[in-house]
Amino acid sequence: MLEVSMTRLHEITVVLYALSVLLYFIDFLHNNRKANRFAFWLLAIVWVLQTIFLFLYMIKTGRFPVLTIFEGLYFYAWVLITLSLGINKLLRVDFTVFFTNVLGFIVMVVHTFAPVQVESQVLAQKLVSELLLIHITAAILSYGAFSLSFVFSLLYLLQYDLLKRKKWGKRLLRLGDLQKLEHMSYVLAVIGVPMLIVGIILGIQWAYIKVPDLIWFDPKILGSLTILLSYSIYLYLRVRKQIYGKTLAYWNIASFFIVLINFFLFGSLSTFHFWYT
Repeated sequence: MLEVSMTRLHEITVVLYALSVLLYFIDFLHNNRKANRFAFWLLAIVWVLQTIFLFLYMIKTGRFPVLTIFEGLYFYAWVLITLSLGINKLLRVDFTVFFTNVLGFIVMVVHTFAPVQVESQVLAQKLVSELLLIHITAAILSYGAFSLSFVFSLLYLLQYDLLKRKKWGKRLLRLGDLQKLEHMSYVLAVIGVPMLIVGIILGIQWAYIKVPDLIWFDPKILGSLTILLSYSIYLYLRVRKQIYGKTLAYWNIASFFIVLINFFLFGSLSTFHFWYT
């Protein structure tokens, strides 16, 4: 009975999340401040419910829940919501919250309708290791930073296009100025890169200990290194070459697509990333 009630509560959370995204979209189109405030409080309720589910799951499993695709997607969505709420309060960049939550809602829907495989849960218990938990957590947190960096670059291009076409109005002001959008995109990439480096180092160390026949050309390893290389080039272009504007934004967006490919595709092709099976 309790399990059924929790399932229903989780479904209600998804509905509340959908309503929040819808209201943010209305605000995006019509500059409706009431819709914006209501959307924010709905999102806050979703965050509280997700946090409660996360802690209950931790109590149930006795570990941090990131070892299966089911858990990883949920934690990723939770990170995105947490970051969007923080940005909404600290930076007041309304449209960043909207686009971040569109991405978070997509992840949540994928999580909700993904089949829960008993085998992967059993295997997750066998893979429990502090090293592995920190590795996956650091990787997902870096993906969260890259996600927000992607959103800021997307808003930069949107703002640039509006300015070029001389589309003045409230929407232009609410997007934030180009310099601020580009700076935040850069700052989040700076945060994401070292976190990813930590995740990769710990992951390789864990695999070296636990997987005797480690294949260095494993798709997941190559994918993670490609992400690191792509964002390192982004930082190099920004810091050393002093490249700004659309070129940098496009590079950042392309780098994020590599993140998505690595998260959703390469994991299923990996020979030792069992948590995706």
